[in-house]
Amino acid sequence: MPRTLPIGLAPPDWLVRNLRPQPAPLNRPAVARAAIALTLPLVLGLAAGRPEYGALASMGALSGVISDTAAAYRMRLLNIAIPQLFAAVGITLGSLVYGQGWITVGALTGVALVSGMISSIGAVASVSGLLLLLNSVIGAGLPMPGPWWLAPLLMTGGGFLVLVLALLAWPLRAGVPERAAVADTYRKVADLLATTTGDALDTPAGATDTYDEARRLVTQSLNQSYDLVLARRARHHGRSPELVRLLAQLNAVTPLVEAAPAVRLSGRPLPAEIPVAVRHLAEAVETGYSGPLGLRLPEPGSEIGRAVDQALRHAADVAGEKSPDALKKAGDRAGRPAPLGVRALRVARNVALSGTSWRYGLRLALCIGIAQALVSLVPVPRSYWVALTITFVLKPDFGSVFSRALLRALGTVVGLVVAAAILTEVPRGWWDVPVMLLLAPLIPVFTPRGYGYQTAAITPVILLLSDTLNHQGADLLVPRLVDSLMGCAIALVAGYLLWPKSWHARVGDRLADAVADTAVYVERAFGASPADPADRARTRRRLYRDLSTIRTEFQRALTEPPPVGRRAAAWWPLVVAVERIVDATTAARVRIKQGAEPPSAAEVDQVALQLRELADGLRKTETLYEVRTDLSGPPGSVLEPLRQEVAAARTITSPR
Repeated sequence: MPRTLPIGLAPPDWLVRNLRPQPAPLNRPAVARAAIALTLPLVLGLAAGRPEYGALASMGALSGVISDTAAAYRMRLLNIAIPQLFAAVGITLGSLVYGQGWITVGALTGVALVSGMISSIGAVASVSGLLLLLNSVIGAGLPMPGPWWLAPLLMTGGGFLVLVLALLAWPLRAGVPERAAVADTYRKVADLLATTTGDALDTPAGATDTYDEARRLVTQSLNQSYDLVLARRARHHGRSPELVRLLAQLNAVTPLVEAAPAVRLSGRPLPAEIPVAVRHLAEAVETGYSGPLGLRLPEPGSEIGRAVDQALRHAADVAGEKSPDALKKAGDRAGRPAPLGVRALRVARNVALSGTSWRYGLRLALCIGIAQALVSLVPVPRSYWVALTITFVLKPDFGSVFSRALLRALGTVVGLVVAAAILTEVPRGWWDVPVMLLLAPLIPVFTPRGYGYQTAAITPVILLLSDTLNHQGADLLVPRLVDSLMGCAIALVAGYLLWPKSWHARVGDRLADAVADTAVYVERAFGASPADPADRARTRRRLYRDLSTIRTEFQRALTEPPPVGRRAAAWWPLVVAVERIVDATTAARVRIKQGAEPPSAAEVDQVALQLRELADGLRKTETLYEVRTDLSGPPGSVLEPLRQEVAAARTITSPR
């Protein structure tokens, strides 16, 4: 029987959240790529009698392994190749200012500013900024062998080895990851509909939580699928029949997603055959089958049932269709991406004018500047490790600085224990090859589990490669621990405590924006001039995407110690309430489409006004406050469930 710790001895909830490993499937191809890409350069370097060259190429491969996170081949090309170019620039800049004293301090501070600012552009830019700064610090802290151009060439070669391995199967599996992503979206929709069947509704305990979790997974899957398909579509401009088909299949599943909240609010369960049929469609999408699917669907018994039946039959028609001309009639609910030049100018303008990007860049630059100035004044052996620690801990878009500093310290301790055994017991030379063959696969295994686990896996690899360059052996261990703790301390003080927005975060700001956008969605759905279906679908999907991002931000805030974590926990129910408001709006729209009487303009204006009042209130306070909840209207109105959800959301903001 498990023992329960006394309350005084139980660890705080924020600490448990930080240390809990995240569930993640094992990516076997990524494990194999990491083992080959990190080990092969060492073998070649030892065979050529220049192990330091092999170590540099393995460092570049390590950067590629960290960037190797995409499923689609075109995204792998971007995710790995572009960061490697920034990494090459970084190692070149760093080596040029190596040993230059205060010039080195100024150069790395400037690079840190640029790295922090470009992190707000997107995932690829974020990793590119990370590697730019990371390699600048390494180049400025370690003497590079050979001429100035050799180190960037070797490191880039190691990174591109990962890219080549990642793209080997592209000619044979082109389009397979995109089809798999769209099929996964269909399966997630089937899971969502399964929460509204008779068996699910017969067990109400936890049914709401199950539905909310299934809806969240549908949103994530839709976001990923649209991102993959539109990333390819930006290149092909809609000319590829395969991309036309994938986009049409994604668009066709949207009415099913919209029907799910209507079924849930109606209280009338769906037949179990419905989610089974959607899973059958998923199989057709994944295999690329085109032709009649032979679905056997039960006769609908209600207006909502008819909506589901129509949406499912439409999705089946699209899934089995192969003519691009016919598929184009499915409509474009996602919109065509802007030309690359337009998007580049828009991003550059946003980064240059964004207060957030400047604030992030200045935080990172301040911490790197302090670290470099400190190690210039105080003799610290191999001092580049201090700035490396700050680079990883204070990467602005990677989540809570406090949590990452804590996890970095713990992960470094675990990694140093492993490295101590290797550096003291294993002789340098060819024995490094089997050791790397064992250590390298652990990086893609542990990285999805959490930052602390990733740090524990990467630390012994970096120390092994560093020892090949500087031959300090076990003497590296204690200085590395001290350097890591110094870096964590600088990041916590100069990058966290000195910035009140970090630890007095106004967690309601982004949620207030979502509430205001929800008011716009309500007006577009029921206003005097309702938006066309495609525009309404784009608005709904954008709103759910924003709410998904807000969920992630709140979950990060929950890992902070009080008061931020406690405040985020108090606001969390409101996030769920806003999602239910969007659900209720979508459900009402489905009912109107099936013949229900539209609401009056006064009803719509009343709901939109209440939502905007709620949004304004959220922006003006950091604590929950008393609100007015006086929504009323015709009891039989299609907006009655929506009014109830809005009233519930406003009640949540009242103090308990």
